[in-house]
Amino acid sequence: MTACGLDFGTSNTTLGVQDADGFRLLALDGTRTTLPTAVFFDFEHDRTTIGQAAIDGYVSGVEGRLMRSIKSMLGTDLIDADTALRKGRISFRAVIGTFLDLVKKRAEDALGGELGDVVVGRPVHFVDGDPAGDAAAEETLGQIARAAGFRNVSFQFEPIAAALDYEQQVAGEELALIADIGGGTSDFSVVRIGPARRGKADRAGDILANDGIRVGGTDFDRDLSLATAMPELGLGSAMKRAGLLAPKSIYFDLATWSKINFLYTAKAMAELERLQRDSAEPEKIERLIGVVEHRQGHALAMAVERTKIALSDHEATELALDWGDGDLALAVDRGALNRATGSLAARIGTRIRDCLADAGVTADRIDAVFLTGGSTLLPQVRAAILAEAPDARVVEGNIFGSVGLGLTVEALRRYG
Repeated sequence: MTACGLDFGTSNTTLGVQDADGFRLLALDGTRTTLPTAVFFDFEHDRTTIGQAAIDGYVSGVEGRLMRSIKSMLGTDLIDADTALRKGRISFRAVIGTFLDLVKKRAEDALGGELGDVVVGRPVHFVDGDPAGDAAAEETLGQIARAAGFRNVSFQFEPIAAALDYEQQVAGEELALIADIGGGTSDFSVVRIGPARRGKADRAGDILANDGIRVGGTDFDRDLSLATAMPELGLGSAMKRAGLLAPKSIYFDLATWSKINFLYTAKAMAELERLQRDSAEPEKIERLIGVVEHRQGHALAMAVERTKIALSDHEATELALDWGDGDLALAVDRGALNRATGSLAARIGTRIRDCLADAGVTADRIDAVFLTGGSTLLPQVRAAILAEAPDARVVEGNIFGSVGLGLTVEALRRYG
């Protein structure tokens, strides 16, 4: 049996092993090592797909249920709730189990052997300000991983794993700030690293501080959606009764990956029809009904996500959408992104300051800032991070691979 490192992420998943070629990530999605964390229950063909095939199946119009951001269920009451499929219901715990089971099988096929022990990455906080909920989330993920067939399951903080990956490339001792901005959480560590430290069995003394916050790429998606797309569907629109506005909760659910499916029920549709009757701007609610009726919520979320990513490289782009009653294209610029999500970036900056304070170091003592995670590409996120250590050298990690590779380093140390 081979030990491995598993980075089960909110947006993407990787799995690494150590062999004669060194530490490497296995191909989990065709030839790609990065697997979108998505599950699609295909009703037409009575099968379950994961990764890009899951997304493609949904986008192509195949009847079924798409689930993304399933990791965000950990640490919430939703983990023990269930959701409807065409035949029966399935718990969110079972959805995560289905995903991990298929990931393990794909990895074993790519490896040509059996996987046994695993080190799983975890955010510093699954749940902000709730130690009991945080411990429960880790225990739940451990149970699911063992049920998927992993023999021994242990955990390592994601920013520490990223530090272990970065340490493989340094030539001398450094004090590094590790910033891992993922789909669901932002995690930070201040760590002493260096060639002489790589072989130490106990690295606790090298970790000066470790902190995190439940803010990630899906939160940026949500806030951008609420600021741009959702007003076109009636968010903030007036009701016939003076002083009342359309309820925000509907739009929050539609803009939140893990809650979109909650709107695909007869009860939710009846509520939307009542909302249209009571609305002073019924044409906008009609658009909202079209999105829900045609089950375009995830397509809308993916369009917003693409817009966010495009604004990482361009000053402006179009958010092109099909509302169910015709196409509509919204012009969105980087200023709109910053206004919509600036408070999230500020929270990241504040938590980094807290992390440095906990470490007892000033910004000028940080030699390098190691960036990993897809959301480090967002200009306002990067600016918030680098503002806290302006003189440090900036090192770009593998956007979706550093944590998985670092977990593999840790798996070798723990399990041999």
